[in-house]
Amino acid sequence: MKTEITVIVDNKSIEGVQGEWGLCVLIRYAGKQILLDAGSSNLFLENMKKLGVEVADIDVAALSHAHYDHANGFPAFFEHNEKAKLYIREDTAADCYKKISFFRKYIGIPRKMLAKYADRIEKVTGDYQVMEGVWLIPHKTPGLESIGKREMMFRKQKWNWRPDDFAHEQSLVLDTDKGLVILNSCSHGGAANIINEIKATFPDKKVYGLIGGFHLFNKSEAEIRSLAAKIKETGIEFICTGHCTKDRAYGILKEELGDMVEQMEVGYRWSC
Repeated sequence: MKTEITVIVDNKSIEGVQGEWGLCVLIRYAGKQILLDAGSSNLFLENMKKLGVEVADIDVAALSHAHYDHANGFPAFFEHNEKAKLYIREDTAADCYKKISFFRKYIGIPRKMLAKYADRIEKVTGDYQVMEGVWLIPHKTPGLESIGKREMMFRKQKWNWRPDDFAHEQSLVLDTDKGLVILNSCSHGGAANIINEIKATFPDKKVYGLIGGFHLFNKSEAEIRSLAAKIKETGIEFICTGHCTKDRAYGILKEELGDMVEQMEVGYRWSC
């Protein structure tokens, strides 16, 4: 199946095309155009023009998880595209916060987005097939709230706070000519965990690669090298990472994983 993936927004920019803290990825698959995330502002619209993408032509959109740097562009997306549904996890809500010192900072989706664009948003559960060869897969690893607690990420429930278990995070999985390719924009649930989740979900298929951020910018060198070892153990052949991985961690992954790792940046293209 002909597949092409283009990074529209990432932290790392290229000459003539701006970057920002966020992620937006366009997938061309089986004659359809799929948008994964929309960055942290309306920048994705400007970048699409420069990269030769017509926002009105996008057929399907998906939100990887309920954080601002992936969702804030969607109100503008809805205004410039009249046909695409946005697929989100049923557990998605405007309730994600990051604890900073004694304060909790809101880091979630635009607060009124779910109500204002309800007719354009599809909430999904379980393993959801978007179209032939394309799935949205939730986390299946238990105990992910321990990661939320460590990252000081919480979800607000009335007057209570609970550590984020990332039930609002999902992987977009493509069945390509090289095998399954996973896209998970921040991999809060753990990059190795995600690879193993997809292997368990599709036991009869080869998992070829993982594209996305790995949330390693705040991790120690030992933790990054440990993750690299776990990724090796999964048997996948290809990694493309950026955004919340950032340069230091990318360099360490490159040392450990060599040519199987590529740097994500605005304008990056992968195809098979």
